[in-house]
Amino acid sequence: MRKADVVLVDGTLWEEDEMIRLGLSAKKSSQMGHLALSGQGGMIELLNSLDSSEHVPRKVLVHINNSNPILREDSAERAVLAQSGIEVGYDGMVFEV
Repeated sequence: MRKADVVLVDGTLWEEDEMIRLGLSAKKSSQMGHLALSGQGGMIELLNSLDSSEHVPRKVLVHINNSNPILREDSAERAVLAQSGIEVGYDGMVFEV
């Protein structure tokens, strides 16, 4: 991942307990096979660790659950992503290779 030009990664849930808090599931994100974006050891932290002085890959989140607040462009969570240089994928997004 460190040498890739573009990294497309799972952005399903913002928090580990998001689905439980919202009454959508009885399972945590990790129990469903997803790494939550926020928190210690989360996807944001992982993606930030890919940046080096020589190379910073383009980082794009895909497979985003409709409960995830990053889908709202004006959300605080979306601002956190922007500060880390992480994009939210969208239908029709194009990548030039």
